[in-house]
Parts: sequence; C-alpha cells; structure tokens
Amino acid sequence: MGRLAGRRMWGRTSRLALAVLCCLYLAQPALAACPSADLTGDCFVDFDDFAVLAAQWPTTDFNDIALMAAHWLTTDPCIPDDMTYIPGGTFEMGDSFAEGASDELPIHTVKLDSFYMGKYEITNREYCDYLNSVLSQGFITVRSGVVYKAGSGTNYPYCDPSISSSESQISYWAGVFSVRTKSGRDMSNDPMVEVSWYGAVAYCNWRSQQEGKEQCYNTSDPNWPCDFNKHGYRLPTEAEWEYAARGGLSGRRFPWGDTISHTQANYYSSSSYAFDVSPTRGHHPTWNDGVFPYTSPGGSFATNSYGLYDIAGNVYEWCNDWDSSSYYSSSPTINPTGPTSGTYRVLRGGGWGPFAQDCRVAGRYHSAPFIRRYYVGFRVVLSD
Repeated sequence: MGRLAGRRMWGRTSRLALAVLCCLYLAQPALAACPSADLTGDCFVDFDDFAVLAAQWPTTDFNDIALMAAHWLTTDPCIPDDMTYIPGGTFEMGDSFAEGASDELPIHTVKLDSFYMGKYEITNREYCDYLNSVLSQGFITVRSGVVYKAGSGTNYPYCDPSISSSESQISYWAGVFSVRTKSGRDMSNDPMVEVSWYGAVAYCNWRSQQEGKEQCYNTSDPNWPCDFNKHGYRLPTEAEWEYAARGGLSGRRFPWGDTISHTQANYYSSSSYAFDVSPTRGHHPTWNDGVFPYTSPGGSFATNSYGLYDIAGNVYEWCNDWDSSSYYSSSPTINPTGPTSGTYRVLRGGGWGPFAQDCRVAGRYHSAPFIRRYYVGFRVVLSD
C-alpha cells in the first residue's frame, strides 16, 4: 500500500488519536524541540512519526501530561492561523429559489472531502509580499506597467499595479512593490484586486513553496492544470466554494440566511430586490469614499458558520474551474473539479459594486483568466 493511500485510510480522526499518543512523550528532552506530534515535519501524523518516536522512546517521568496533550491537540504547525477547517459532507448545489441564471440549475447533490480555506480574501499586503519575492527571483517582469510571468511575453498577465490601473492599491516604483493609501487609509488589509486567474494561481504556487508544501499547478502547461493529489495551496473548486460559503445551511440564499443588508456585507444595495433589506442604499456608506475601489478590510463583517469573512460581497473570487453553462447537468457527484477545458474561469461571491443578486451563494459568474478588474480577487484552499 502506498504512503498516500495509508494516510487516507487513517483519516483525520486517526491522525489526531496518534497525535495524543505522540504528545505524551513531547516533554522528554530528545523530543522537546519538536513543535508537534508531526515529528517528521510533513504535515501528517503517521507511521513515519511513530518510527521517530520509537527511536527516541522516553525513559523519564513527565509532568502535566493532560495539559500538554490538550495544548498540542489544538495546534497544527502545518496549517496557518489564517486558514479554517471545512468539514467534509454532502450538500445540494445550485439555486434553490430558481431566481438566478439558467446555469445555476439543476440542483444536484455533491459530496466533498474536508479541506481548509482561507478565512480572508488575499490582501494587498500579502500579494505585495509575493510580488517582491518573485521579482527578486526573476519569476516576473513588468511590461508597460503590467506584471507578467517572466519569459512569457504578454501571454500570462498577473496583475495591474497603479501605474497601469489607478484602481490598483499596489504601487510599483524603482523596482519595489508597496501598498498604497487611499483617502488617507492604509489599504494593506483590503483584498487584492486587479489580479488575473493566472496571478492568483501563481500566488498559490509561491505560497506553497514558501511553506515547504507541494506546488499544485503546472505552469509549464499552457492550461496551468491543477494536481489535486498534491498537498499545497490552490484555488477552490466551484463546489468547494459554494459548500464553504453555505456554512452548513441548506437551501438558503446567502451564507447566513435569505436576506442581506449592509450590516452583513459590502455590496451595492438596491430596492429592486425584495431580499435586500438594507436601510442604506447604493454603495456601502462606510467604504464609499468617492475613490474606487470601495473595498473593505478583511474582518469588517461577521463570519459565516465556517469562519469565513467576506464570502459574500467585497470582491468576486476566482475559482479553479473552467466555466460551462451545461456543467451542472453532467457534474460528478463526488469531489467535482469542473470541466477539463474552456474559455472562461469561474468567479463567485459578488463584490462591493454589484447588486445583492450577485452575492447569493448559488450565483455563478465567469471571466477570461487573463482579465483583471477592480472588483475581483481570490482566496486559497488547502487539501486536508
């Protein structure tokens, strides 16, 4: 049996059980330097960790084992604090109200494995750090104010700094990327905008590399395919996105229920929709400063029940999937990854500029992967 297959057989519950046993021995000197029961540092607690443990079997007494075990069980050094656990399960995917576009139907049952998802949309600061890192390594170039994959000419644009788009909140000057201020406000914690699907995917691969994880995307292939068997950062599938956005609520219009207001999300409110019950209309009054984009810092609104911020509104989010208007009629029911080819990539979640209609959890939208807009960003996922 292969190592990966063995890991899957043990599953999350078994790994935690092993973690308890390993933690009982973390107090002795030989193992004290290890940050968790993951003694090999591969983000799994498995037989390889037991081999390490056996080689350093403790011979001393321990103090406060229960307290230590409780501490280590709530800490996973391989999962950053900005990621939240999404439990596996089954849900009904699609528009339960039959009020959206035809490609939001038919409603169909989907079963997903567990995964981790970014609590926040990737911020200007996070993307700026990425740009400076890959620029120093020669992985990107700036042509006519646009960031491209190095050596690709203009085939793979990543993003627009402010020199090519005034709505971008990242500036580029003298070989350095930095976050701008807008109307006197630091935009570091606002979501990155003016980023293409390619730019989002490139960030995923870079972050995987930074954290010693596997890179999921093959950027040497013209279609930049994702290897879902690799343990690294990637964009969510459409199914993962909708499942996470629903937060365990079945058949509801939004992540929290069936109505929406400015107390819950950053979007354009209008009386045209009965489910838009906001007492304030138009752009969100807190973030409408007269200078696009009217994004809000991550964490400005309450999370859904899975701990996700801004899963409705603020910015549309890139998904991994190619778009197809007929996909729901033929979609696999277990861990679907979308069509194998297409022209457009999927966008989800609505944004600060669109109406409440676009913020519905079932809403499907798309754009060419090279397009950059001031209302489009992304968040990342990590397979469990």
